Amino acid sequence: MSMVFEGPVYLFGDNVNTDEIIPARYLNTTDPVALAAHCMEDARAELAGHIERESLFVAGENFGCGSSREHAPIALKAAGVSCVLAESFARIFFRNAINIGLPIVECPGISRRVKEGDRIRVDLVRGVLGLPTGDELAITPFPPFMEAIVREGGLLNFLMAAEERK
Repeated sequence: MSMVFEGPVYLFGDNVNTDEIIPARYLNTTDPVALAAHCMEDARAELAGHIERESLFVAGENFGCGSSREHAPIALKAAGVSCVLAESFARIFFRNAINIGLPIVECPGISRRVKEGDRIRVDLVRGVLGLPTGDELAITPFPPFMEAIVREGGLLNFLMAAEERK
């Protein structure tokens, strides 16, 4: 998996919670395809089932707050979101996202630098965010262990691959 993500922006505000990402009424399944069909349904109904592949979500503070369900990052990833950038993340969401292989980046000020539909480019190895203006922002590169987990598609795949290398 490449650690460079480029695509259109879907812009969200502060405190997007896990119930908005994937409503609790759909938690009777762990099927990524079923979850993707309802991703963001309660936040922006028009997006459910219509998120553009390779898109990037940009949000304000505290993205992923609320319940500690791993269904939320699974739904985002399965819906076609390649990377999430936010001013800050709820800590449990941050860990769940990495554990399922969804790249996420804390980027102070990002929600004021882009607008809905802009195309941006994120290079997690070099630590560079390319803005639509042509400007580049420095972002914290992923540490090698997090990069390896995301490249493998999540923590379980990473651990199985490590076991196979023994």
